[in-house]
Amino acid sequence: MSREVGALDAIFEVLSAAEADRVKALYAPLADAVRELIDATIRTEADDDVIAEARSAVEAVTASLRQRTRPVGVSYRVDGRALPLGNAAVGVCNPIAPPIVVHHEGGGRCWSEFVLGSAYEGPPSLVHGGVSALVLDHMLGEAASEGLAKPRFTGTITVKYLRGTPLGPLRCDAWIDRKEGVKAFARGTISDAAGVTVEADGVFIEPSWARESR
Repeated sequence: MSREVGALDAIFEVLSAAEADRVKALYAPLADAVRELIDATIRTEADDDVIAEARSAVEAVTASLRQRTRPVGVSYRVDGRALPLGNAAVGVCNPIAPPIVVHHEGGGRCWSEFVLGSAYEGPPSLVHGGVSALVLDHMLGEAASEGLAKPRFTGTITVKYLRGTPLGPLRCDAWIDRKEGVKAFARGTISDAAGVTVEADGVFIEPSWARESR
């Protein structure tokens, strides 16, 4: 495992493919377990003594995990590509991420099918609008950057809520609408079984440092 400083002054740990698989195999199941804990915490109506015991157990586990932690701002690269383990939308090691698994079809198109549960609720039984915006911002960014292969970051994004998005299984589609110089214009939707619930369009811009490195 080596480290390098990128153009955004982040610290990148460069992992081999085998090391990346080891890290995901070790930490992703922990994140899955914490996701289940989050859902249980939100929905529990257990007795007082059960809650007190659970709180003590969680505090003890938290203390044990904090014995050794990586610095904030550390990211990963494998074979020259980003591996966003802690990303709020797709980080498999981040228990607040759904997480979203992105499938790329080429030509600047991608999609994902995922489930949003109790942790993402806004109005009762519906997804929080900010979470829908988070999903669309990431998915449009995935499309605009052609699978995180090209550095293009959100300039603006406009989200239109057509109706409430129910908690449960959902799908997001995103694609590049057009390109103009250093800008990529992307569009996307979130859908449930009955059709589109939210749509968005955004402008994604290639940063100056990427233009200078050509």
